[in-house]
Amino acid sequence: MEHVFKGTTIALVQGDITTVEADAIVNAANSSLMGGGGVDGAIHRKGGPTILDECRDYVAAHGSLPTGEAMITTGGDLPASHVIHTVGPVYQGGKHGEFVKLERAYTQSLLLAKEHGLKTVAFPSISTGAYRFPIDEAAYVALNTLKRVIAEHEGAFDRLSMVLFSQADFDVYAATFDEVITTMMG
Repeated sequence: MEHVFKGTTIALVQGDITTVEADAIVNAANSSLMGGGGVDGAIHRKGGPTILDECRDYVAAHGSLPTGEAMITTGGDLPASHVIHTVGPVYQGGKHGEFVKLERAYTQSLLLAKEHGLKTVAFPSISTGAYRFPIDEAAYVALNTLKRVIAEHEGAFDRLSMVLFSQADFDVYAATFDEVITTMMG
């Protein structure tokens, strides 16, 4: 499922983000950047030790990565040439700035990609695994943020993809895609 908005293709893909060929894939990291479960663990396992070494160097120089911020490493053994690591918020009922922090994680990832001249970027659904962000609300934040950043930085990106591992998550994003991307583009 895809739609072109202001010259950028926004796509939904059901699959494994570690197999995506792109300039960058985004890692839903924890603030330590040392790997973990879910997407984070899969990226570190498949990407090899180079990614972890670069994350260690970053933490040694800057400390842990705050929620909503992003940093970049090479892609190691992944098909993507870079990994943008971002920390999404832990969901606490939606009354602790989680929506703003989630939007910031997507925005900062895209601005970092733009800064590095990366034209194709693939995202997982940030914060919807162990961090328990409701998938329907996360999909709305993610897709609206992609659309907003494309409009603000027209021509910066060729393709932005949301890569959903499960069919159930893909279906939620597909319903939101129809609402946010297709019908509101006019």
